[in-house]
Formats: sequence, C-alpha cells, structure tokens
Amino acid sequence: MFVHTVYFWLKPSLTVEQRMTFVDGLKSLISIKTVRFGHFGKPADTDRPIIERSYSYALVVAFDGAAGHEHYQVVDTHDQFRKSCGTFWDKVVIYDSISSDP
Repeated sequence: MFVHTVYFWLKPSLTVEQRMTFVDGLKSLISIKTVRFGHFGKPADTDRPIIERSYSYALVVAFDGAAGHEHYQVVDTHDQFRKSCGTFWDKVVIYDSISSDP
C-alpha cells in the first residue's frame, strides 16, 4: 500500500466561497479511480504537546502501490485541483509512505 498524506495551511483571507471550492477540490481528489481509501478533514480537537494542529486541512489517500499514486499525480482531476486551488494555501507539506516489513 502507498499512502499520500498532505497538510494544507490555508490563507486566512480566503472567502467562504473559496473555502467551499477547496473542499470540493478535496472531494474530487478522493474520487480518482486509483484511490483505494480517501479522507480529508480539519485538525481534531486533541490537546497534547506533541500534536501538530496548526494546519487547516489534511488529505490522506491510499493506493494499492506506487503505480496508483503515479496515476493520481497526472490525471486531469489532480491538475484541475492545483489550478483552481493552488493559490489558496500559504504552505503545503506532503508525506508519502509505502508498506514495508518491520
């Protein structure tokens, strides 16, 4: 399994309409055919010193393997998300991981 995790720090000045466009974009990403599991959301209301909660939204998508992730990166849906929402964030951090033996 290949897991692609993305954290977005949205610009505070975004309008409600822009935020709705962003959320609709996240919904479109989890509908890409090679996505086996998709989730997006805001930081949970947890309060421990080790937890990073400064981001605005997280996106987690899982694929059967690296080939599924490669497909996800080049489909029109992903390109449209970057084009329509790419100016909405100040910062984005991406973590990719793949299943491995211990």
